[in-house]
Amino acid sequence: MRLSREKLNKLAAVSTEQLAGMSDVEFLEGYDDIRQELRRVLEDLLVNEEKLDKAARQKIENQTRIIPEGSAEWNILYHKYYNDEVKKLGI
Repeated sequence: MRLSREKLNKLAAVSTEQLAGMSDVEFLEGYDDIRQELRRVLEDLLVNEEKLDKAARQKIENQTRIIPEGSAEWNILYHKYYNDEVKKLGI
């Protein structure tokens, strides 16, 4: 999933605000440092998710017969291959 830079910044800012508002959360670093790190983590997660998606789609495309995207079989294979790729990463 691609998110614009502005949307990623907004998501990181809103998440940081929510964390700051929790009584059992204490920031040991500055607010902006937390927000920037959260943005970096989100970017990394989205990059990894995109790699998993591409790998799952590639496996479906490499089947000997054509499986139309959106079909029940395609969805089952996609989830299977996606989960296989996640397991390879140890997540």
